[in-house]
Amino acid sequence: MVNVSDRKLYLGPKLRVLRRELGLNQTRMAEELGVSPSYLNHLERNQRPLTAQMLLRLADTYDIDIRDFVASTQEGTANALNEILSDALVRDIGIAKDEVLEVAENYPGVSEAIARFHRALSDLRRLPDQMEAGGGSPAPLLAPIDWLRETIARAGHHFAEIDAAAETLSAAMSDDPAVMQADLRARLKTLHNMSVQTVRADVLAGTLRHYDMHRRRLLLHERLPASGRLFALAYHLCSQEMAEAIAAQVKHAAPPDEDSRRIATIALTNYAAAALIMPYDRFRQAAEQSRYDLPLLRARFGVSGEQLAHRLTSLNRTGARGVPFFMAKLNRAGIISKRFDGEAWPFARLGGTCPRWDAHGAAPSDQVGRQMIETLDGRRFITFFQTLTVESAPDARGRPVIALGCEVKHAGRLVHADGIDVEKDAATETGPACPLCERRGCPDRALPPVTRALDLHGYERTVSPFPFRRV
Repeated sequence: MVNVSDRKLYLGPKLRVLRRELGLNQTRMAEELGVSPSYLNHLERNQRPLTAQMLLRLADTYDIDIRDFVASTQEGTANALNEILSDALVRDIGIAKDEVLEVAENYPGVSEAIARFHRALSDLRRLPDQMEAGGGSPAPLLAPIDWLRETIARAGHHFAEIDAAAETLSAAMSDDPAVMQADLRARLKTLHNMSVQTVRADVLAGTLRHYDMHRRRLLLHERLPASGRLFALAYHLCSQEMAEAIAAQVKHAAPPDEDSRRIATIALTNYAAAALIMPYDRFRQAAEQSRYDLPLLRARFGVSGEQLAHRLTSLNRTGARGVPFFMAKLNRAGIISKRFDGEAWPFARLGGTCPRWDAHGAAPSDQVGRQMIETLDGRRFITFFQTLTVESAPDARGRPVIALGCEVKHAGRLVHADGIDVEKDAATETGPACPLCERRGCPDRALPPVTRALDLHGYERTVSPFPFRRV
């Protein structure tokens, strides 16, 4: 239970957002909570603090998690706003940090509107290059990938209804990955008249799996590893047996266009497949008992490193949460292709990562690399990373990296953190991304901070290639 007895909680904006998400007016919500509309109005305008009794009423009436509701989102929103307001178009205004904090805390709708305008501006800036390169019609202002990332983040990367349905389905199958693969093949054939064939590489050139709807055949690339075959079977079974639950979640997300609807359907079917192979309770218990031993969990559930990392970020069930990991998938250029923020994300949300983060040069695929990092504000994180094998794409140049991380307060629960003294050991000082980082004297800096003027002199050469003024 959240201890709120020692401080006053002014959560008016959150309360207002909750009411609007529920589709209620103030009179209706006040009636359901057993308070007067004027009192609710005072709460929403931060003229009255939210009492412990009122928090309990909210939890009981609307089935919300008190910890999530009380937890401040000010920091993450303020950081995102700082990034946006460092854009060359507006940074000369010099908006004070306390103004940004005030907007982030009291006007979440305004913050979201600013973020959307900035994304639209970024898309418009890329439009000439897209038109010149492709010669076709421009992409929508809010790209489907960006919309999907926001939708998943709002859900905490956890979809309770899909998890529950997947657990029910997994109960009829073996816990052994090899036997489960046979169970999935049999169920697809018996209940859905779908056959599964493994075919030569030249038949499926450039494709890992293909579903022939006319002949009801699922064709799998011969180079697809066992984890990939298991996931493909689970994906197609979920697309058949959990279609209604997935469609309901997609409808609730309200995709803005057809591309967004399709990508959401694929993403949630992937989520369902992972939940089928790694059912919530059994997987969480295995993770906690093994202290999140990544190689052990991969072997026990027969999954790849990427599939495992995805699932670890989704352990957000009320009353049965796992370690709140963030996750990133990077290529050898350090570009992030996938990201889930988790409870805390130590890098820029709108850009890349810090070059001082060792994930860029990850350990071999049979090893788990680790690093403790410290951000500009003094927070410390434990991070783990592993190179992925790409058996099904032998022509791929370089290997992608999967990285997981969390705040150091969770280190005792993680076997890969053993031997690290989070209080005494030195942590690598990192920043959000070079253009947003104001850490001085960094020898790895690739770009100057956009928030500071350069301080260059011909008579000296500093360790950092871009020295800058303090103010």
